[in-house]
Amino acid sequence: MGMLSLPGFLSCGKKKDFSLSHEKDSHSSDGDENKERGNWSSKGDYLLSMVGYAVGLGNVWRFPYLTYQNGGGAFLIPYTLMLALAGLPLFFMECSLGQFASLGPISVWRILPLFQGVGFTMVIISAFVTVYYNVIIAYALYYLFASFQKVLPWSECFSWADEFCSKTRLVNDCNTTLHGEIIHANYTFVTSNNLTCINGTINYKPVQFPSEQYWNKVALQRSSGLDETGNIVWYLALCLLLSWMIVAAALFKGIKSSGKVVYFTALFPYVILLILLVRGATLEGSMDGIQYYIGKQSNFTKLMEAEVWKDAATQIFYSLSVAWGGLVALSSYNRFHNNCYLDAILVCVTNCVTSVFAGFAVFSILGHMAFVSERPVSEVVNSGFNLAFVAYPEALSKLPVSPLWSFLFFFMLLLLGLDSQFASIETLTTSIQDLYPRVMKKLRIPVTMGVCLLLFFLGLICVTQAGIYWVNLIDHFCAGWGILFSAVLEIVGIVYIYGGNRFIEDIEMMIGKKSRLFWLWWRMCWFFITPVLLVAILIWSLATFSRPFYGSVPYPTWGTAVGWCMIIFCVIWIPIIAIVKIVKAEGTLYERIVSCCRPAANWGPYLERHRGERYSHIVDPKKEKEHEIPTVFGFIY
Repeated sequence: MGMLSLPGFLSCGKKKDFSLSHEKDSHSSDGDENKERGNWSSKGDYLLSMVGYAVGLGNVWRFPYLTYQNGGGAFLIPYTLMLALAGLPLFFMECSLGQFASLGPISVWRILPLFQGVGFTMVIISAFVTVYYNVIIAYALYYLFASFQKVLPWSECFSWADEFCSKTRLVNDCNTTLHGEIIHANYTFVTSNNLTCINGTINYKPVQFPSEQYWNKVALQRSSGLDETGNIVWYLALCLLLSWMIVAAALFKGIKSSGKVVYFTALFPYVILLILLVRGATLEGSMDGIQYYIGKQSNFTKLMEAEVWKDAATQIFYSLSVAWGGLVALSSYNRFHNNCYLDAILVCVTNCVTSVFAGFAVFSILGHMAFVSERPVSEVVNSGFNLAFVAYPEALSKLPVSPLWSFLFFFMLLLLGLDSQFASIETLTTSIQDLYPRVMKKLRIPVTMGVCLLLFFLGLICVTQAGIYWVNLIDHFCAGWGILFSAVLEIVGIVYIYGGNRFIEDIEMMIGKKSRLFWLWWRMCWFFITPVLLVAILIWSLATFSRPFYGSVPYPTWGTAVGWCMIIFCVIWIPIIAIVKIVKAEGTLYERIVSCCRPAANWGPYLERHRGERYSHIVDPKKEKEHEIPTVFGFIY
């Protein structure tokens, strides 16, 4: 039976590696330091790719919501602390790891062969996430095309609307005075008899904005639940195909092409955010939205609630995209002596400032929407999909020249999603390149196209009438505990097994010798603070798990079971590959485990001239005799 094959580094501590050809592919050029894997054409390509990867849709639709919900400006205190204690240490660690070894998230675990399954878990989770993330980009594309109309299709209750659709609140009943007596009557009776409602007694009908009904009835054609799959929504499927075509076109030459595209996709969203902020600040009611975001007086008592600190930690963790494998993959194309320390700080600070800045742009316009619709701001503010595809479009529809503002907003969402998607797909192709270097040298473009085509077909379930339930399910499970679990193992493995001080020496080979005082903060975080925080967040998340919902729609039991199966499929490779490593090692069980906890014989800087005395024992793979590649997981030779 034919089986796929993996490289020899699945065995522990043996001096096995590929004999790599000097043949260049589209990933490398004459000016590259690493002729085999290639390097970024410039520092700007790398930084903008990292910013584009870290700054995504969550900066626009999740951070502002969390800020107003958790004490306004006071939330910035735990947010900043969590950046320093959890986000930045992990970010710096992953950037350093990828740059030092010039390897992707799977192959880089030559540093600790027993934990190579962590790399597989990161890549598999990234694959799951790319499936639904491009569906969200398809939503943005659909709304972008829908904006090319004189009147936005969600600006009024058109033919698709039902009796609950309304742009303003509708009174249902109230208390009124009739012949000297207070009675409770419906609003039709009150108005027909020229009566008035008593203040504070008015009950409103449960109405929906036109944008909400348009989102559910027209854009999604949403079914009643996960049980009702329905048909594929053809226009969303076409938008999904277009989004994958854009991603494939940007990545056909790997980092050489995507590194140029991000100059537009990473920078232009800031231009649009600035335009939206300036426009929003000039609208009536905008200050009400901004005050609701930051607060007239920040509620510092919220800092006493553990939930606030948990929200700050999780937002930082997911916003920076740590433990997804992408940071390792992108950094692996750096030149060896690049200052990854300054890069990490710059990208992390840019990401957080963008989140705060986006909050002002979003809430200024939501404040105007509340003013026009005569509702409190709290009734128009939502998180996630409802903010991006219901509340904000509704607000934009009330502006003069609304199609222009709608186009700009959804174009911004499109760009924010695309550059994050570029990095995620590059994570997958980098892993394939490290596993099968000869294949990628000759067939990079077909392999990249094939990956995109496969993920497109996997995403078709997400553009059915039940598609939004699948998107929410994958996000709820795969983008949660699996990543936290991987992050905990990553930092524990590198700091406590490989050795934190040893890893610091590796970093100093790249950025130069630093003082003990310089490393004091990083040692405190890597050895204690960061792993404790990650474990606490993981335990909290598991302890507070509840049945997933989309809005008010509960998921069936089988849907929750599918979610658990997805996350189990992602993390099961950690113990499987660890067991395979131990089985393939030599000696007693204890000796095998110890052997697999040591770096592989070919661990170290990729190029011989960077190895110095510390890694002089590494045999140049180009000088080694090519060996037979074992089959999957090394069970069959």
